[in-house]
Amino acid sequence: MIFPSHRFRLSSGPGMSVAEQYFDDFDWGLATQAITVRIRWFGICIGYVLVNLIGQGHNRGILNAILLLGAVYALLDTIWSMRGKVFLSDWPLFISFMESLFIGLLCHFDDGLLSAFRFYYFLSLLVCAIRYTPHITWMTFGLHTISYVTLILTRPIASRDEISALILMPIFLGWVTWACVSLAELLKWASVRLRDLNGKLQQNQALLEHRIGDRTRQLQESQAMIVQQEKQAAFGLLAAGIAHEVGNPLAAISSLVQLLNRRNIESETREKLSLVDDQLRRIQRTLRELVDFSRPAVYAKTRCNPHGIIDAALNIAKYYKRKKGKQIITNYAENVPLMMLVHDQLVQVFLNLVLNAMDATEEGGTIHIQTSREEQWLRIDVRDDGQGIPEELRHRIFQPYVTTKETGTGLGLFVSRNIVEQNGGRIELTQSSPQGTTFTVYLQCSEDVSGPVEPQ
Repeated sequence: MIFPSHRFRLSSGPGMSVAEQYFDDFDWGLATQAITVRIRWFGICIGYVLVNLIGQGHNRGILNAILLLGAVYALLDTIWSMRGKVFLSDWPLFISFMESLFIGLLCHFDDGLLSAFRFYYFLSLLVCAIRYTPHITWMTFGLHTISYVTLILTRPIASRDEISALILMPIFLGWVTWACVSLAELLKWASVRLRDLNGKLQQNQALLEHRIGDRTRQLQESQAMIVQQEKQAAFGLLAAGIAHEVGNPLAAISSLVQLLNRRNIESETREKLSLVDDQLRRIQRTLRELVDFSRPAVYAKTRCNPHGIIDAALNIAKYYKRKKGKQIITNYAENVPLMMLVHDQLVQVFLNLVLNAMDATEEGGTIHIQTSREEQWLRIDVRDDGQGIPEELRHRIFQPYVTTKETGTGLGLFVSRNIVEQNGGRIELTQSSPQGTTFTVYLQCSEDVSGPVEPQ
């Protein structure tokens, strides 16, 4: 069994440190594979130096041929390593057997038990411990011990040094096997531990980013609500001031017209005075609607007629300058019950939807407002025949500061969504295309409602 490679990702994305970028691209399995390949080439190169430069020169041709076979194997191992694999990975014991035979032949044709090639057994055990499991490594130790001891069958012991080597070499092989296995297991455990810690770090980082995103969104929404409330308050003060300044002269003019009407005047003049009085009443009605809209909002829920709320919004929208040349068609469902709603807030929602529809509609266009019952919900569709909302903005249209208008604040739909949700409903962008856009408001309705009735 081969120890699997692990890729450690401590961080990702822009702003990573140098260390984080290093571990992000680090592959432990490929690193250990590169180490074993270098160890093999190191052994081959040292072997050629021993045979051709340092050695006594006997059996040089045979030794070079054996080293050539080792070089071919090292080359194949290198090619497989470059592909991220291990050569003959499914037969580790076969590889160990061939290495035992390879090293044994080198020792046999060199100096037997005292050959410098006997240290290749240590390199082989190191490579095996890095690549394979402790079980495979200890079996390799057994094969190497048998390979080394077998040398006495081919070359009898001729000196005390050879006796010492025969006794000490298996001991050293066992010690090196234990040390390499312990070191490899420590490195493998550290890699697994690092992978687990990296996973926890990623989880904590994702959680932190999620919390930061939530806090940022909440801060933006709170800021948007404050901005909208300040705008509403400023508009209310302005409307109240205008109504006061204009209302008093209008009352005086109306009184004068009524006094003139009481006099004995010509019928044509009386008719003209009546027209003047009608127009004055119209101006006064407009001012009254303006004052009603700008008065401090009442946030208590009352039993409201949703169609009356829509009509109140339309009465205000008719004074909008973009209303000219556009038609508003309403189609209300029958038998809609009274609903527990905050009247002033819902007027603001439908006024915003209607004004947006007017801005999106060219002169001569039509705006449709339709209500229908869907089980326990009242559905209100506000549809225009404008150019639609760009596709890249549709999924963010209810977020604060997102707008399709050059002079828009991007707060209208955001505030409308919050108001509708506070009233137990929801608002959706139902459809948007170059042929028009539809916003749908769902309000929860029930035949059994209790509470104060909104004054009509």
